[in-house]
Amino acid sequence: MLKTLKTIGSLACVVLSISSVCHAQAMPTATASTALQVGGGYTYARPDYGQRAIQGISAFADYDFGRHFGAEADIHYVALITPLDLAENSYLVGPRFILPHGRYRLYGKALAGVGDFVIQQADGLNRIPGTSFAYAIGGGLDIVATKHIVVRAADFEYQHWSYLTGLTPFVVTVGAAYRIR
Repeated sequence: MLKTLKTIGSLACVVLSISSVCHAQAMPTATASTALQVGGGYTYARPDYGQRAIQGISAFADYDFGRHFGAEADIHYVALITPLDLAENSYLVGPRFILPHGRYRLYGKALAGVGDFVIQQADGLNRIPGTSFAYAIGGGLDIVATKHIVVRAADFEYQHWSYLTGLTPFVVTVGAAYRIR
């Protein structure tokens, strides 16, 4: 019995050493790589307070843990073009799920944070604060243009704020990001 085990062990060692010399080992196919992208864009929001759309800018950062999962943080400063002198700024963070297909990255996200509702006075100095808890559900499409440039073709967010009776703005962003792999 001991002679049989020694023979099997020796044979296994020979096979393993030959496979490494012949490069017969398979390379890992499911290597997870992390990526960080930071960018900005133009934002169009449809508030439910007032009847006109408001516009501004956004900044975002995405950190992808692997091929399908990541996190996103975004700031929407929607106070640049405000026909009714109101602004709805949001500061949100949360997880995102990515469906990659070639150079396209379709994603969905669920974010939570703070919403800041501002009514600007005519003199531009006074503001009536309305900071509250906010959450958003959304998604979008990123297109990898080059190794480091990503175009955010569309990003949609349906937000819900706990301000007074609850605000529910719909926010759309287009932009670009720099990707660090």
